[in-house]
Amino acid sequence: MARYFVELAYNGTRYHGWQSQPNALSVQQEIDKALSMLLRENIGTTGAGRTDTGVHARFFVAHFDSERLATENYDHLVYQLNAILPKDIVVTGLYRVKADAHARYSALSRTYVYTISSAKDPFNSEFAWHYTVPLKIDIMNKAAGELLRHSDFTSFSKLHSNARTNICSISEAYWSESGNQLLFTITADRFLRNMVRSIVGTLVDIGRGRLYPAELTTIIEARDRNRAGFSAPAHGLALVNIKYNGDIRE
Repeated sequence: MARYFVELAYNGTRYHGWQSQPNALSVQQEIDKALSMLLRENIGTTGAGRTDTGVHARFFVAHFDSERLATENYDHLVYQLNAILPKDIVVTGLYRVKADAHARYSALSRTYVYTISSAKDPFNSEFAWHYTVPLKIDIMNKAAGELLRHSDFTSFSKLHSNARTNICSISEAYWSESGNQLLFTITADRFLRNMVRSIVGTLVDIGRGRLYPAELTTIIEARDRNRAGFSAPAHGLALVNIKYNGDIRE
């Protein structure tokens, strides 16, 4: 039995997130089905984390164990996987890793980007939140910097999520502009369910003047989801990077 990492990307519009669940279409379900068919054994992948319904991943990692994948012609298997997977999922890499490598627990950090568009764009409507209220990016960045000074993000966690801890270490959080778009980039060692979307919603409230930047500290320290802002729409959010130690490959 050997362990492998599979790298992929997906448009999450049709899916109820990564995680397999009863009576709902998931990305994991499609990946497991394709691998099981090609390798002719029952494959169950473990993802680097969960993504909410409708959230995208420009880069995602999962691991699986296999007794039958003995060949090192991984490029051919990637080709076969992409031939049978739906058009909104693509496998970009597959390689063998050390036996104790874990897609979720071995990850050092994850990076998400949230996209807000001030202009209606039919070619980007699935990947950006169309929001026309003027936002003050300098004030939003001032507030975002406060996130790096805290570790308990209960106020931005989905209620009753059963997370073992709400402690996260955020290493970067900032807004940038690109044409008609505002991009929020955030990197942390781990994220809670709904965390990025609720942070974005709160920062948007600050950017439009509904909240003062200093109120973000009060919200965080309250450890109360009801004190934070609304959750920004899922379709504007994408997981873009996951970092691992360089010696994880076999």
